[in-house]
Amino acid sequence: MLEATERELADRHGKVDLSFNYRWEHVTAVVTLAIKLAQLTHADLEVVEAAAWLHDVRKVVGDNHPAEGARFARQFLPKTDFPPEKIELVARAIEEHMGLWREEPLQMLESQVLWDADKLAKIGLTAAFHWTAGSLAGAKMRTLQDLIARGRTADWQAKTVASMHTEPARRAAQVRFAAYNWLWQELERELNGDDLT
Repeated sequence: MLEATERELADRHGKVDLSFNYRWEHVTAVVTLAIKLAQLTHADLEVVEAAAWLHDVRKVVGDNHPAEGARFARQFLPKTDFPPEKIELVARAIEEHMGLWREEPLQMLESQVLWDADKLAKIGLTAAFHWTAGSLAGAKMRTLQDLIARGRTADWQAKTVASMHTEPARRAAQVRFAAYNWLWQELERELNGDDLT
């Protein structure tokens, strides 16, 4: 059905870019992780799910996107059947999701869950394939060595792993980080022919 809609748009409006959509892939991964973490930590599922869907809604404005996203949530959610008493909690979780690591932990459980879900989606094999697909779709990377170099220079990820708030996210982050590093190491080993000796 989606393919038919894309074809219709292409027929009516010219070419539609069907390349990999990193932003959509990231948001849907965050939603999945946030729902699971909410269930595991007993966070408010409605708050967490709404915040996960909207956390990057204003990503186009750059570093101020959490504040702008929170503003959007405060304006948009009252127009829906979302519980009015929970709107401010959604906005707060969105406001607090900025940064790749934290010096001080967040206090509100729903903010912790959103932050953890957002960062878990940026480490591990999910991240490796999201970034690889996005890089290839945008032709930013020309060789596998380019991809390896980008993957191996993500030194912020260790700080992100150390910044996880919830126990399930801490465990998953360690496993994901190890898998991420293993992937680039093995790819480089194969490309160098090191597996021959």
